[in-house]
Amino acid sequence: MKIGIDIMGGDYAPLETTLGVIRALPDLTDDVKLVLFGDRHAITDLFSKEGADISKVEIVHTTEVIGMDEHPTKAITQKQDSSIARGFEYLKKGEIDAFAGAGNSGAMMVGAMFSVKTIPGILRPAVCSILPKEDGPWGVFLDVGLNADCKPEMLQQFGILGSLYLEHVHGVKSPKVGLMNIGEEEEKGSMLTQATHQLLKNTKDIHFAGNVEGRDLFNDKADVIVCDGFTGNVILKMAESFYELIQKRNVQDEYFERFNYENYGGTPVLGVNAPVIIAHGISNARAIKNMIHSTQKVTAAGLTEKIAQALQESISN
Repeated sequence: MKIGIDIMGGDYAPLETTLGVIRALPDLTDDVKLVLFGDRHAITDLFSKEGADISKVEIVHTTEVIGMDEHPTKAITQKQDSSIARGFEYLKKGEIDAFAGAGNSGAMMVGAMFSVKTIPGILRPAVCSILPKEDGPWGVFLDVGLNADCKPEMLQQFGILGSLYLEHVHGVKSPKVGLMNIGEEEEKGSMLTQATHQLLKNTKDIHFAGNVEGRDLFNDKADVIVCDGFTGNVILKMAESFYELIQKRNVQDEYFERFNYENYGGTPVLGVNAPVIIAHGISNARAIKNMIHSTQKVTAAGLTEKIAQALQESISN
């Protein structure tokens, strides 16, 4: 298994990204090889300073960097020797099995769409985020920002994608899928949520648990919570600000610590033809290390193939 890492992406690159790679290496199995896309000199210098074995990685030297504030499409097309563009070039050619980074998320999305493209039948890819449940297990909600405007059929697919991700990557059997709404009753909500409710209700491939409300995010009513990207992004940013407030007030609590993004590293773009993992732009070495482990887990689970198979079976039926 070859995993590509964007070393130049993120607010603290290449220092924290390279340190994250170095910290991840001891935990990787022998069949995993990391391919680092970035400034060869910066990478080798850091490996030398840390006393790390550089023979355990492969380096693809790049001369350009896509900034966090650059236009995604323009950056990908104009900066062909950037770490993101070269990474997706390798992914498209099959020279790496997965690609992960903490850089410009729009550029990562555009790169995925232009290179490996979406799985046939997918209307729009989605990105999910982890929900730390109060009783212990993990849940997910999606979309969290890629698709601000959605159609009911897209939300239906998000339910399928999230369910497959939880089942095959996190081992949750028959995950309960809930639809984010302003009430539990079937007739509640906007035209979008009402239409989506009927689609999810009649989707045979998932365990639909009905509507859920904002207060149900962290309980066990649903394992997968479906919403449009606008709503999902508001929820995500609210959860992040809540964790920051807890930290500022020096509140020490095991459950609240599970809101720390560093614990998860990154989440996959669900619905594209290869594993693509996007991490937070402010990722430090710990977050990058966990991003790499998450990428290994998603790739080893064969999630892309399982999504493609599930969609094909759904179309056939």
